[in-house]
Order: sequence, then C-alpha cells, then structure tokens
Amino acid sequence: MTLVIGITGGIGSGKSTVCKIFRLLGVPVFEADLVGRQLLETDEKLKSRVTGLFGRDILTTGGTIDRKKLSGIVFNDEDKLKKLNELIHPAVKEKFINWKNKRRNCPYVVHEAAILFESGFHEMTDYTIVVTAPEDQRIERVMKRDGESEGHIKARMKKQYSEDYKKQLADFILPNDNNSLIIPEIIKIDNNLKRYGKIR
Repeated sequence: MTLVIGITGGIGSGKSTVCKIFRLLGVPVFEADLVGRQLLETDEKLKSRVTGLFGRDILTTGGTIDRKKLSGIVFNDEDKLKKLNELIHPAVKEKFINWKNKRRNCPYVVHEAAILFESGFHEMTDYTIVVTAPEDQRIERVMKRDGESEGHIKARMKKQYSEDYKKQLADFILPNDNNSLIIPEIIKIDNNLKRYGKIR
C-alpha cells in the first residue's frame, strides 16, 4: 500500500524546498496549490462554475481567469473564499486520487498543500509533517522571493492556521530555521518510510 505523507507549513516556511529534497530522493510530490491553479486554467467545467459565482469580470481578454483579480475579491471576504474553495477542493482531490492510483508501486508519495488542515486534505494522508520557521525569517524569505510588503505578508499569514496550531495537529515537526540541518532529517524520514513504512 502506498502511504500518503501530507506536508504543510506557513508562508515562507520552506515547504517547496523540503519537497524538492523529497523529489531528489525519488519521491513523487503532488503540489495541491499548483494543481488548483492549473485547474482554473484548464478545467472548463470548473472555470464555468467560478465565473458563474464571481461574474465574467474576472476573465482576461483571452478568456482565462485572472487569478490576481479573483484573489483580490476573495482575500478579505471569508464567505466568498469559502465558496471558491468549495469549487476548487473537490476537483483537486479528484486529481490527487487519480495521480496516486498511478503510483501504487511507490512506498510513499507526498501531498503538499499550504492549507492541508484548513482544506481537510489531511484526512487523505497517513502522516502529516509541518515545516516550521520563526516568523521573522518567514517574512524575510517571502519579501525576497515575492517582493511583497511586510504588512501584506502578515495579512496572508492571518488567513492560515497559526504555526502553533498546525504543530498540534501534525504527526511530525520539521524545523527549517537557520540553525537546523534539514537535509539529514528528511533523509532519516525517507529511510524510515521506505524501510519500516512509518515515521519514527
């Protein structure tokens, strides 16, 4: 049986870096956020439902969904964000199930999602890992990466579960601060999953 390892963490925690290391170890990684964005572009049924909910003003001149405009609509409106997620999450879940079924010979796969717990995707996993880092380091990373202001990053952080709460929900905590050696920890997790079928 192929195990599913859910990986999450706050903005700037380094989830993507962790997933890159798992990929280098030969582990298939499903990026839920990326798949969600791709579905908004390629799934006509989903696109139709989203435009039905938010209006055709969210479309670009080329007929694709303007994700920046859509984000602007839902960012400060919890109800609209909830409705959008209710459309996207089932489509992402279906994609994941199909993707996982094609990888039945793998000892385990990784399901990476920024809102793993918030979306309920953790219910599809066998273990969950939360990547952590101090808030000031996370803000600095995102400012360098995306060029966003500190205020905007903090506002985004408030939209997700707090790191402390995620740590309570997780099976394993993976510190990714400037003092921790993260690669040996990931290799240890990988060895235990491939050898024993569990995180020890």
